Amino acid sequence: MALDFAKGITEFRWHGRGGQGVVTSNQMLGKAALAEGNYIQAFPEFGPERTGAPVRAFLRISKKPIQVYAQVYSPDIVVCIDPTLLDVVNPSEGLKEDGTLVLNTTMTPDEVRAKYGFKGGKVVTVNATSIAMEILGRPFYNMPTMAAAVKASGVVKIETVIEEVQERYPGKVGDLNKAAMERAVEEAKIG
Repeated sequence: MALDFAKGITEFRWHGRGGQGVVTSNQMLGKAALAEGNYIQAFPEFGPERTGAPVRAFLRISKKPIQVYAQVYSPDIVVCIDPTLLDVVNPSEGLKEDGTLVLNTTMTPDEVRAKYGFKGGKVVTVNATSIAMEILGRPFYNMPTMAAAVKASGVVKIETVIEEVQERYPGKVGDLNKAAMERAVEEAKIG
């Protein structure tokens, strides 16, 4: 089900750790939205942290020019690519009541709702960690988690995102990411 662009801007907030590809995923989704004729703003938030420190990234997608120049405070979609952060941050904090929560976790959507008290909107879970390890052989779970977010939001076509990823990572790396993303789309649980 696609997001309703009539309301204006669709806003994303991403959570992860430095070096995990939070900023890259945010940019790839933004580039896909741009390729489909949308306006975008994509920006990270981090300080002098080192690899492994929590980071956030933000993305706005709109059919009209974006006139907002501030952090995203009430996102429509929150994506958390690192399951270890789920014990450190409440990913549903600030999420719009009818928003979408997308998590890399082994929990079910119902377990996520119970843990965070998130009663409205949609919860999407995907075990992007196991997908990444099985397909990529490394803990690069940002792309599979992004694919689940694309499935949940419908804000762009998954094919457009895959094209952007394969353009950035041509050859074997792009092909492996494509396989991981396609599997994540199949396995994402929406509740």
